[in-house]
Amino acid sequence: MSWGTELWDQFDNLEKHTQWGIEVLEKYIKFVKERAEIESNYAKQLRNLSKKYQTKKNSKEEEESKYTSCKAFQTTLNEMNDYAGQHEVISENAASLITVELTRFVQELKQERKQHFHEGRKAQQQIETCWKQLEASKRRFERDCKEAERAQQHFEKMDADINVTKADVEKARQQAQIRHQMSDDSKGDYSSVLQKFNREQHEHYFTHIPGIFQKLQDMEEKRIGRMGESLKTYADIDRQVVPIIGKCLDGITKSAESISEKQDSQMVVESFKSGFEPPGDIDFEDFTQNMKRTVSDTSLTKADSKSDPKVPSKSRNKLWPFIKKNKGSTPEDFSNLPPEQRRKKLQQKVDELNKDIQKEIDQRDALTKMRDVYTKNPQMGDAASVGQKLVEIGNNIEKLRVEVQKFEGWLAEVEGRLSARNDSSRRQSGLYDTQNTQTVNNCAQDRESPDGSYTEDHSQEPEVKVTPTEFDDDFDDEEPLPTIGTCKAIYPFDGENEGTISVTEGEILKVIEEDKGDGWTRIRRSEEDEGYVPTSYIEVYLDRNAKGAMTYI
Repeated sequence: MSWGTELWDQFDNLEKHTQWGIEVLEKYIKFVKERAEIESNYAKQLRNLSKKYQTKKNSKEEEESKYTSCKAFQTTLNEMNDYAGQHEVISENAASLITVELTRFVQELKQERKQHFHEGRKAQQQIETCWKQLEASKRRFERDCKEAERAQQHFEKMDADINVTKADVEKARQQAQIRHQMSDDSKGDYSSVLQKFNREQHEHYFTHIPGIFQKLQDMEEKRIGRMGESLKTYADIDRQVVPIIGKCLDGITKSAESISEKQDSQMVVESFKSGFEPPGDIDFEDFTQNMKRTVSDTSLTKADSKSDPKVPSKSRNKLWPFIKKNKGSTPEDFSNLPPEQRRKKLQQKVDELNKDIQKEIDQRDALTKMRDVYTKNPQMGDAASVGQKLVEIGNNIEKLRVEVQKFEGWLAEVEGRLSARNDSSRRQSGLYDTQNTQTVNNCAQDRESPDGSYTEDHSQEPEVKVTPTEFDDDFDDEEPLPTIGTCKAIYPFDGENEGTISVTEGEILKVIEEDKGDGWTRIRRSEEDEGYVPTSYIEVYLDRNAKGAMTYI
């Protein structure tokens, strides 16, 4: 089936049809372009959504991300980010493999169609010109025939009329002959033009037009075939990303299956375990002991009598679960945290500093190699400028190592105390008498809390009320504690919490009570100015011969 033979007379309809075919292809290109834009916008929005809910660095969320459920959620966000990437692939492939290629093809198609119809119109103009020549030759032949017939009739009329002279008859005869000759010439010309037109017409309808229409048919079939291939490509673009999208979804499923309730529960314990023992029973304090007196002692004038200051106060239990925590600034050594949490924070800080040191070392090695290259090839760069950077990096490494040593010292101190705390009763047995031991332990219990900061038990009052001070109920001894040594402050301490004392760096003070394993040492500046400071903030010089000094076993 050929357009050239079947549609030889449908030039205008074929022109409209081929134009419609190109418009359909352009409509499909526009559809794919908009689909690509939708995929690109969807991928962008999906990436932004994943980024929005990603764990922020150096935030509380980063600490929470250690739980399996949070890890699974982060994995889901990462997989959705990869999922968005596949939609970007769809958009890019649709644009490059379909939109760009078909746009180029349409331009070629338009140019080819224009050329074919230009040839067709040229052929039509040629046949129309031949037709006009044929019509003109035909009309001329017809006119000459009529003129020759009239001239013949006039000659015959003149020849039959006896009144007409012989000369007039001869003239009419010559005129008739001329008209007949012209008629014969027109006939020959008309016959020649007619034969030419028939040849042109045959060639037009059986050669030129079929050839042009066949080219148009091939062009249209090529357009249809190309659109079919493009539709397959459109499906393949989506089909190619299906396995990767499936892997993303499998990753989400796998992360969901990795969630462990028990493991998360254990992490809660590890995150918030203080290392302290639960508070024991609170002893009954009998306030009626001061009321046992004779009848003669009932006078109100003796109301200023005091209980025996040498009687030891009742043992106080730790009431820190019910005491509000101090929300001051966090010390550099995390001394405000419970022992277990403090150890983890210090270990984390040491690890971070070691990573920073390694980065500086790697940078130093790279710059060292660069300096060697510049030294051998001065035209490549200035070795002196690299040397200055190396000096700066060396200083940074030294500072970081000092920091590491400082934090490692605190870490070793905490780890030693954690192990010593579990055996504190055995180490302290036989070193104090009952009264002193009870008094010291009561002080330690009053000032120790789960967050490592000092808190005082306000729920109990001293047996005899005196002029109140911040730490009066812990200093029940009639005589002040003796000095057992001196100390030097190596770091400043604000002493904002109750029962503590502020010190400045380099200050020399007196030690009146050693660290009992809880991280605090009791010091004195003057008779009325004493309190506790973190042991890690001072250097202690004990007088082992002094009364009250002791050595841990």
